Amino acid sequence: MKKTLIAAGLLSVFAANAQIVRPAPLVSIPTHDAFFDKLKALCGKAFAGEIAVDNPPAPGFEGALIMHVRRCTDTELQIPFHVGDNHSRTWIITKTGAGLSLKHDHRNKDGSHDEQTMYGGHTVDAGWPNSQSFPADQYSKELFAARGIPQSNGNTWQMYVYPEKFTYRLVREGREFRVEFDLTKPVALPPVPWGYAD
Repeated sequence: MKKTLIAAGLLSVFAANAQIVRPAPLVSIPTHDAFFDKLKALCGKAFAGEIAVDNPPAPGFEGALIMHVRRCTDTELQIPFHVGDNHSRTWIITKTGAGLSLKHDHRNKDGSHDEQTMYGGHTVDAGWPNSQSFPADQYSKELFAARGIPQSNGNTWQMYVYPEKFTYRLVREGREFRVEFDLTKPVALPPVPWGYAD
């Protein structure tokens, strides 16, 4: 009888502890949820894009531009951005509980991380259901300074998603880059991005 009572007591302690360590649901606000869900609805599809603005012009974006909404969970979207035969870039959008984070995962062909990777930003306001802005975060600013490109500290990345078009935009003083993707015409899926696997 005594052993039964001890066992029952231990079980109740374990149950209480299990409730304590259970992760809390990740909260978000309606505009962030709506934006995230609009992109998530494109999961599994790829779309062709064109450079709409590149001022001043910068090399590195020659070839077909393809975005692929490749992996989607309730808290993270992985969107490779392919440029011709360069499969090094993946945008990662994450619900953080304090907003949305955008990171640029840059890989080398062997799958290792590029020296300049995981830069990006975090929302600082509610944004809109169709658009969000991501000013450069502290990690990115320190990375840019270490890489000798402190002008990038002023980067803000913006994404817009509408029924017919997705736009990726980078702006800072003296620089604007914008790519627009046609969501009305899905294209063949590109290769697996470098550093990832099916």
